[in-house]
Amino acid sequence: MPSPVKALGQARPSGASMAPQARCCSPAALQRRLPILAWLPDYSMSWLKMDAIAGLSVGLTVIPQALAYAEVAALPPQYGLYSAFMGCFVYFFLGTSRDVTLGPTAIMSLLVSFYTFHEPAYAVLLAFLSGCIQLAMGFLRLGFLLDFISCPVIKGFTSAATITIGFGQIKNLLGLQGIPRQFFLQVYHTFRNIGETRVGDAVLGLVCMVLLLVLKLMRNHVPPVHPEMPPGVRLSHALVWTATTARNALVVSFAALVAYSFEVTGYQPFVLTGQTAEGLPTVRLPPFSVTTANGTVSFTEMVQDMGAGLAVVPLMGLLESIAVAKSFASQNNYHVDANQELLAIGLTNVLGSLVSSYPVTGSFGRTAVNAQSGVCTPAGGLVTGVLVLLSLDYLTSLFYYIPKSALAAVIIMAVAPLFDAGIFGTLWRVKRLDLLPLCVTFLLCFWEVQYGILAGTLVSALILLHSVARPKIQVSEGPVLVLQPASGLHFPAIEALREAILSRTLEASPPRCAVLDCTHVCSIDYTVVLGLGDLLGDFHRHGVTLAFVGLQVPVLRALLSADLKGIQYSSTLEEAEKYLSQEPGTQPYNISEDSVPEHKVALLKA
Repeated sequence: MPSPVKALGQARPSGASMAPQARCCSPAALQRRLPILAWLPDYSMSWLKMDAIAGLSVGLTVIPQALAYAEVAALPPQYGLYSAFMGCFVYFFLGTSRDVTLGPTAIMSLLVSFYTFHEPAYAVLLAFLSGCIQLAMGFLRLGFLLDFISCPVIKGFTSAATITIGFGQIKNLLGLQGIPRQFFLQVYHTFRNIGETRVGDAVLGLVCMVLLLVLKLMRNHVPPVHPEMPPGVRLSHALVWTATTARNALVVSFAALVAYSFEVTGYQPFVLTGQTAEGLPTVRLPPFSVTTANGTVSFTEMVQDMGAGLAVVPLMGLLESIAVAKSFASQNNYHVDANQELLAIGLTNVLGSLVSSYPVTGSFGRTAVNAQSGVCTPAGGLVTGVLVLLSLDYLTSLFYYIPKSALAAVIIMAVAPLFDAGIFGTLWRVKRLDLLPLCVTFLLCFWEVQYGILAGTLVSALILLHSVARPKIQVSEGPVLVLQPASGLHFPAIEALREAILSRTLEASPPRCAVLDCTHVCSIDYTVVLGLGDLLGDFHRHGVTLAFVGLQVPVLRALLSADLKGIQYSSTLEEAEKYLSQEPGTQPYNISEDSVPEHKVALLKA
């Protein structure tokens, strides 16, 4: 029987590449656009069993999370469920990872709350516009733009979002009322009103957190099942695995049962979720205008109101989803197509907006559940999607009794692992300068998310540009001065290179010859050519020579095409030194080492 991963073109440790299967199933180009064609012809009953188990596990996880994330997004609870099923069906056809599940996430819900003013119409329109932007990026193959957002920026944003989301649930955990949503005001009013804590909510919330933690630890320590185990042992393992995997649904159900028990007695010590709209969402176009008490807000005004959210939400959605897909692809030894993932998540958001979904992305937590459940293909998402639809159609009346403190516990336990405290120490050891964009992003995201991401990306870009504008240059002083740039030469670097050469040659007494070793330079631009031409002219006027060695073909072609006067180049450094040793301005050979920042040359060991 063929491996499910081979059919998907996604190899498990013993898997195979996508190309052979693509050729035998259908044309490769069509398979790239419809990855389902790669694995569906080989689908088997054994895969169906594993996909059904995984889909059921993810479904039991996503239903309570969707209700909780709607609270983070400041939307009615049903909107979390409206956002939880479309990605399951779209990814079945377009996804390139067997593990990824698309749906509402904590970080995306936080962004939605920032940019939609607690108004469902804005959230649905944001999903539609975000999907259009993501689809355009996928068709234009612009996935590479995400590479310009560095890991420290992503870590800074994620850590800040984790604190914002987690602290934002303290009010529900303690049963506090009237707490604003802006982070700094939230901190102030939470501590100010701490004396108004409802004991029932606080106790239930803490109990739910403890239960979730214990079940998670049990899940991580359940030993693998072996065929030689007695049936009773295997059954107990299956029960423990089911309980720990569906721990969110189990704990929320327990809390709802406790709340219902109090409701029957006529006393309710908990703040409940309350009424949830029943039934499936109506299929309709996203709202391109919205009527308020002050009149009608036009489409243009809605777009202006969402502002930077139209850039931040689609980009962060793509980043989160692709990061999840690549992470599990690396763990399970298969490949994902980033541009195809853009199309999948973009179409999910566009179609989701037709059923009142807010923007969604790949969920790390639910993807982990999917992978650990042994999912074989994206077909597992169909089971999850159907389970969400059934809950909308038949279970919404029961959601009334779910305490908000229980949902707060689910959210806090879900986002806690996203805070990577170790990243600070890691960057301190690896490259301390990377702490700058991380800290800038982390701190500013508490003020405004878009400012944090923009500032962090800008700082990362400045660090990158500084290395381009001031490349390290190895200098050997001997009979002939030899300068070797440690990286490519681009127009911001020419003035620093010019100053480094002039300060050691023409400004010396007497003027000296020099060799520019271009071994590591693979291309140059017009500004660099002009700068090198000026250097050759300066050397000629002082009666000494600047020679070039190690010129790669593109660089040599550019220099010769510019018709520079007096250019001398050799294939080896020995030839250049032999030629220049006959020129005036030489001195006994010696090696010096020094470190000169920015406008001077870094003298490194040869």
